[in-house]
Amino acid sequence: MVSTDEIGEQRNDEENLVPDCTLMRFRKRKRCFPSCSSLHKVDEDEIYWRQRKEDEELEWTPNSTHLISQLTQCFSNAMVGSRSWIGGLFHRAIIKRNDKFVDYPLSPIEEERLQRLQERLQVPYDEANPDHQESLRALWQCSFPNVSLMGMISNQWKDMGWQGPNPSTDFRGCGFISLENLLFFARKYPASFHRLLLKKDGDRATYEYPFAVAGINISFMLIQMLDLCSVKPRSVPGMNFVKLLGENEEAFDILYCIAFEMIDAQWLAMHASYMDFNEVLQATRMQLERELSLEDINRIQDLPAYNLLYQ
Repeated sequence: MVSTDEIGEQRNDEENLVPDCTLMRFRKRKRCFPSCSSLHKVDEDEIYWRQRKEDEELEWTPNSTHLISQLTQCFSNAMVGSRSWIGGLFHRAIIKRNDKFVDYPLSPIEEERLQRLQERLQVPYDEANPDHQESLRALWQCSFPNVSLMGMISNQWKDMGWQGPNPSTDFRGCGFISLENLLFFARKYPASFHRLLLKKDGDRATYEYPFAVAGINISFMLIQMLDLCSVKPRSVPGMNFVKLLGENEEAFDILYCIAFEMIDAQWLAMHASYMDFNEVLQATRMQLERELSLEDINRIQDLPAYNLLYQ
């Protein structure tokens, strides 16, 4: 167990390394990330996808110094929240689009399901809404079925990986859909959910990623990657995803579960610690984009990484 003083000393050292500037760019590391779905070395196709990304640069937002200090501060309590990771940490200055985009037709069921999904994105989390409160209670019950929750504001929530005693503050980064995603994961794939929640597999870092808030980041990442805020997705993965949505209305929620498994597999393969989370997230995004761009993907179950899920 790491003491509070040791964590504080590490936090101070990290904050002293932060340049005093308003804009900082990442230098891409020349590393070979393993494929999440196979955990083998990257093949030529993945190298191709990485080369396509060379013209994309990741930027910190203007309050990057504040974000980094908040990140280390939050992790001193074993959590991270909306002030640090959500949105800002993996903000893309440029979101690549399909340069050859043509306005493609949607089938009636694709159009209907895409619209319903986009409507879900517009719902903020409301801690005064009884339905939202009930969903949050249900998430606790699924997570820790043998532990009674003392209240909607309780330090117990930290055991799940929330930033503080009130999880509602963390939902500001992505809204109610991020809670729906977590609850779907817990109910649909309970074995996978508990394995990741309790960090059961692999050689874990001293400073682990907080489960619940990592889940919010995954929801946000998928919304960006699939270009769901456009009238119709214009990215290749987004266009192909709409076809999967037409085949299965739960495609987004299942893709969320797959992405969570991929994050954890990538985390272990990279021997990552908490300051590597952004790199793990980006490597996972590239792998997902690659899989969603395969020509023979007609169902969400056809994605190679689907096999990571435990039923």
